[in-house]
Order: sequence, then C-alpha cells, then structure tokens
Amino acid sequence: MADAHKKGLNTDLIDKDLENCCRGEDVCGECQATHCVIGYAKRCIENFKIAPKKNVVSGMYNIPTMDVKVFDEIELENAIAHILKECKDCKEDHTENCIINVIRSCYEVGLFGDIQPYEGISLQYLMHLKNNFPQKAEQIAGIYSSLP
Repeated sequence: MADAHKKGLNTDLIDKDLENCCRGEDVCGECQATHCVIGYAKRCIENFKIAPKKNVVSGMYNIPTMDVKVFDEIELENAIAHILKECKDCKEDHTENCIINVIRSCYEVGLFGDIQPYEGISLQYLMHLKNNFPQKAEQIAGIYSSLP
C-alpha cells in the first residue's frame, strides 16, 4: 500500500473547511465545480474518500489558477492552518501531487492569488509566508500553533 497516504487524513475537517470557504450559489450563481479552486479541492477530497491514495493524478496541473473569485480570507487562513497540521512534514519525500499539497495550493490561489512554494516542511512554508504576506502569515501561524 505504498500509494496510500502515510498519515490518516481528517477528511471531515477538510470537508468542513471546504464548505466554510465555498461561496455558494447565492454568491457565485451556478456552481462552477472544478473550474473553481474550492470546487476542485472538493472533487479531490471526494475522490480520496473513494480511493485513498496519496497522490492526485495531475493534481497540481489541474488547479484552476485563473479562478478570480473573492473568498473569505479568515476561512482560507483557518483552512491553510488546518491542512498544514494534516501534513506529515515529509521533507525530501514531498510530492507535488500529494492530496494535502493540492488542497493547500487551492486555498493559496483563493487567498494569495497564486500557488506558493512548499518543500515538505510546514515551518519553512510559514517563514516563506511571513516574508511575502506578513499579516496573513501571522494569522495562519497563530491558528496553526493553537491547534493540537
């Protein structure tokens, strides 16, 4: 089972975060499904629950980076902190198409407008955010450090 994720993934927490981030049809009109970063992340986690594999096939390539909807920053900051806690800090074993990396990257497009570099170490990632997005990084780090 080398293809399975090595750490249990809290799919209930991810589902809740995705629902909190979703703007819904009242705001967006008809759901754009996988053409929306949150819709794409929802599809990825749904597929993971059916077949729990660490990597999403073409996961990073298929992120709709041109999605320009405005999302709730606080919900995205919470979601990024939560997904960082799900990360197992795999360092050199990090893969770009890891389900956690793909979902975090979707949140980043919604919050920062683009995917941020991640090398498999949560604290290194937080330092990158601090250098580039100090206020958002402070929020995310505060939430991250308060989680069990």
